[in-house]
Amino acid sequence: MEFIEGVREKEDLSVSAVLSGDYAGKTIKMRGAVHNVRDMGEVAFIILRKAEGLVQCVYEKGTAGFSLKDLKEESAVEVSGRVTPEKRAPNGFELRLETLSVLSEPAEVLPLAVNKYKMRTSLEAKLALRPVSLRNVRERAKFKLQEGIVRGFREFLMSQGFTEVHTPKIVARGAEGGSNVFRLDYFNKKAELGQSPQFYKQTMVGVYDRVFETAPVFRAEKHNTTRHLNEYVSLDFEMGYIDSFEEIMAMETGFLQYTMALLEREYKKELELLEVRLPDVSHIPAVRFDRAKELAAEKYNRRIRNPYDLEPEEELLIGRYFQEEYGSDFVFVTHYPSKKRPFYAMDDPQDSRFTLSFDLLFRGLEVTTGGQRIHDYGEILRKMEKRGMDPADIESYLMIFKYGMPPHGGLGIGLERLTMRLLGEQNVREASLFPRDVIRLEP
Repeated sequence: MEFIEGVREKEDLSVSAVLSGDYAGKTIKMRGAVHNVRDMGEVAFIILRKAEGLVQCVYEKGTAGFSLKDLKEESAVEVSGRVTPEKRAPNGFELRLETLSVLSEPAEVLPLAVNKYKMRTSLEAKLALRPVSLRNVRERAKFKLQEGIVRGFREFLMSQGFTEVHTPKIVARGAEGGSNVFRLDYFNKKAELGQSPQFYKQTMVGVYDRVFETAPVFRAEKHNTTRHLNEYVSLDFEMGYIDSFEEIMAMETGFLQYTMALLEREYKKELELLEVRLPDVSHIPAVRFDRAKELAAEKYNRRIRNPYDLEPEEELLIGRYFQEEYGSDFVFVTHYPSKKRPFYAMDDPQDSRFTLSFDLLFRGLEVTTGGQRIHDYGEILRKMEKRGMDPADIESYLMIFKYGMPPHGGLGIGLERLTMRLLGEQNVREASLFPRDVIRLEP
């Protein structure tokens, strides 16, 4: 009888293990993919690709027990070699090879030059061949930074007393309403893919006071733009016992401050590789919706066409204004018109035409929507009636207000949009591992 007693220590080492240990002059084992082979004649450089980065291996004829001509790029290999400090090599060391064994090898030549610093191919080609293109070091770096954003979100909120929850994505009714939902046949019942965890995260405020979730949401919008996806990852939180919706903006600012410091501290290699400039988030300006439109119109001589919403061009101009006037890449736009916000958004008691809500713009693109929610049962029924909604359609959601809820609010952050702007990319698909849009369902 064999018993499994936990993680088994392996002989092959990681890059971080070599960097943190005393291995100079010692022979070690490593496993990885052959990223590139540069044959210089008597000497060749075999570059291994590992999760943490590239490792330079030096092959010298007569000293390594294998033939270089049989080695294919993208083969999975195990090597052994002597660790030698080398400032010019990735991570500051190289392996003087002694042995190499092939664990597996590709059946065909790669269709993309993933070993190049820049692949110099179209976005369409990168997405169609996604399992291959993601092996490129720059593509991999994008999603390591995205990992850092999610990690920062989780770590910061847990430090602030939030509880992580996981809510269903198959729902009876979308939180946002409207027709932009993916409908399902759920055992002969009508169902939808969730547009937002809104109803459920509000429910959980009545349980844990402060909750957050990182999960996909689905929008059946027939947009085919550089800023829309039909499935994206939303970073959501909801917090109870608030005194004002400004507390939600302050919490998001704290998350951004924590996360940018985390990226600077632990993702420096990826930042440098992608030449990313981290934004200053020490303080973020906030401006009312109507005033923001006026400022952009006055400075850039643009007529206000839609008084109830921000057009993409207006978002860009507002972002530009606050960068030029205040040096800020971010701006909170507050007090959106009530007619453009969901029924659960709390109206401004000073002027019911507007809501206690906000968007956060990052370099001219909306990356967050949030605000204070109605928590009084009678008030939410009155607003639903005013909008011609039937309370019976969302009876299970209204239950939480019937039995008491604290003042609360929250937000949702579009992970891909936030990543896109951080990277300076022009298309949100660049910041999605496997984008889903109106034309793409594979790979």
